[in-house]
Amino acid sequence: MKEILNIAGFSRVPSFEFGHPLALLLLLLIPILAYLKGRTGGSAAVLYSSIKLIQPWYRRISSKTGALVSSLRWFTLALAFLALAQPRLTETETSISASGIDIVIALDMSGSMEAMDFNLRGNDVSRFDMAKEVLKQFISKRPSDRIGLVAFGGLAYMVSPLTLDHDYLLQNIERLELGVVKEQNTAIGSAIMSALARLKDVEAKSKIIILMTDGQNNAGKVLPLTAAEAAKTLGVKIYTVGIGKHGESYVLRRDFFGRIVKVPQAVDIDEDTLKKIAAMTGGKYYRADDTARFRSIYDEIDKMEKTEVKTKKFVRHYELFNWFIMASICSLLTEVVLKQTVFRRIP
Repeated sequence: MKEILNIAGFSRVPSFEFGHPLALLLLLLIPILAYLKGRTGGSAAVLYSSIKLIQPWYRRISSKTGALVSSLRWFTLALAFLALAQPRLTETETSISASGIDIVIALDMSGSMEAMDFNLRGNDVSRFDMAKEVLKQFISKRPSDRIGLVAFGGLAYMVSPLTLDHDYLLQNIERLELGVVKEQNTAIGSAIMSALARLKDVEAKSKIIILMTDGQNNAGKVLPLTAAEAAKTLGVKIYTVGIGKHGESYVLRRDFFGRIVKVPQAVDIDEDTLKKIAAMTGGKYYRADDTARFRSIYDEIDKMEKTEVKTKKFVRHYELFNWFIMASICSLLTEVVLKQTVFRRIP
């Protein structure tokens, strides 16, 4: 998968807009001109010394014909100003061509991930819950990448294959709970090999594994460094993350009386092996020992492994100004015809 073609947006219903919207300000001149014309008035066509001379033709009922003809004049001017603003219908189409990165995340789900090392929104949370939180944020920033997930304890399990359907992936992450993986040991080598199985037959700009664990390899048939050598051969980069505080942490347990108590737990991360795995494959090792550091690790990986995205936007305009011009001409001709026929004035 060297390139993903994704049509991100297409407006099937054209939107109405003006090419030169500032020209609409000319419409403000119409009420001003109408006011000024009403104040000055026109010059008299015929002068009479007394109205009695035209009494037979004089009607006391006011006529609205003059107002109608005058309205046509202002309507004609308004249509002309609208035409100057260049009204049009617009369709937009955006295509995104992404040279994506394939990422498989290997998440440790052994019993030690229960340790309450982190604080999230004012509450102590386990290593596992914190890992889920930062994973969801990381995935939301990589919309153009295929991402898969492997969970492991004493054995490795595929939670999600490589997918662009990140909603599906996030739902699977949300459903994960400690205890689902029955084997409580840590098989780091098996986790790497399981992740490689998802990456070996795909084509991508870059293929990476993000390995998150809080322990050391004590299960599985494949040694971590042997798995790292296989990753190097396949051109897969591995970022390793050691989860947990330095020194000692604690887990929550119920005592004989059913009360929840804190039980001390030693931190036992094999940092040397994790560093060697990262160095062998061109990745990097990180230590996530507090909430801020855990978040910043994924921000750093996000910046280092950038997807190339090219966006092309196509815009189609259907010009409507000619219809407004035609309507303006028709309105003007109507005014002229009415003035010369039914609304003709006595000279």
